[in-house]
Amino acid sequence: MGAPMARRLLKAGHKVRVNSRSIEKARALEPDGAAIISDPARAVAGADAIFVMVPDTPDVEGVVAQIEPALAAGQLVIDMSTISPSAERAISAHLRTIGVSYLDAPVSGGEPGAIEGTLTIMVGGDEAAFKRARPLFEVLGKRITYMGSSGAGQVTKLANQIAVSLTLEGVVEALVFAKAGGLDPARVLDAIGAGAAASWQMSNLGPKIIASDFRPGFFIKLLRKDLNLVTGAARENRNALPGLALVRSMFNLAAVLGHDMDGTQALADALDTFSRVK
Repeated sequence: MGAPMARRLLKAGHKVRVNSRSIEKARALEPDGAAIISDPARAVAGADAIFVMVPDTPDVEGVVAQIEPALAAGQLVIDMSTISPSAERAISAHLRTIGVSYLDAPVSGGEPGAIEGTLTIMVGGDEAAFKRARPLFEVLGKRITYMGSSGAGQVTKLANQIAVSLTLEGVVEALVFAKAGGLDPARVLDAIGAGAAASWQMSNLGPKIIASDFRPGFFIKLLRKDLNLVTGAARENRNALPGLALVRSMFNLAAVLGHDMDGTQALADALDTFSRVK
C-alpha cells in the first residue's frame, strides 16, 4: 500500500523520498518522480513529514531505531501501519523527548483505497500534530478522524478488524448454509444484500466467494496478524471477546490449508473443509 500512497503524494506536488527493504520495488516509483534512497536515515534527514508503512510492530520499531539518529526537533513521523497500541504509545513518548511529533494513523480500504485516495484514516497522537498532518491525509483518504491521544488510532483500527472479520465469517456461513439448502448462492446474495444483512464484506467479497476467487485484496496473513494484536490488547484490557476467538481459529485453519497469501475471502474454503469433516 505504501507505493500507491507515495504516488498520490507525488501527484499532489509533494517531493517524496522513498526507502524500502525491497529497493527494486521502490524503484518502480522513480518514473513518478520519487527519489529512491537506500539509507533510511538519509531518507528522512530534513523531511517535514516521515511516513512509515510496514507489516508489524517489530518492523515499525526497527524503522524508528534506524531513522532516529537523523531526526531533529520539529519533524513529524506518521506511522500508517497496523501495530500494537502500547508500542505506539512507547514510541511516541520516546520521540517526544527529542522534540519529534508522532502520530499513529492506521488505515482501512486496502490497496484499491490507497490507489484511489479513498482510505479511511484513524489517527492518534497530539492534536496539533494531527492538524499539521491533515492536508497530507486528505491526499490519501476520504474519511479522516482524530481519535484521541497516542495509540487511539491503533485501538480504532483493531476495533475495525474485529467487525470486519466477524462480518466476513457471517457472510461465509450464510452462503455455505444457503448452498447446502439447495439455493443458488448468487440469488441469495442478490436477495439479502440490500437488506439488513448488507455489508461491505457481502457486496465486495460475496461474489468472489461464490466464484472461488481468492486473489488477495487483503492477505489472510495480515488479518491474522491484526487479530493477534487484538487478542493482546484485549488481554491487557481484560476484555472477553468470544466471537474473536472463534474467527481467529477459522482464519488459522485457512492458513493451515495454504491460504495465508490469499485474500480474506478464502475463509470460505476453510469453512467448507471444516464442514466436510465428520
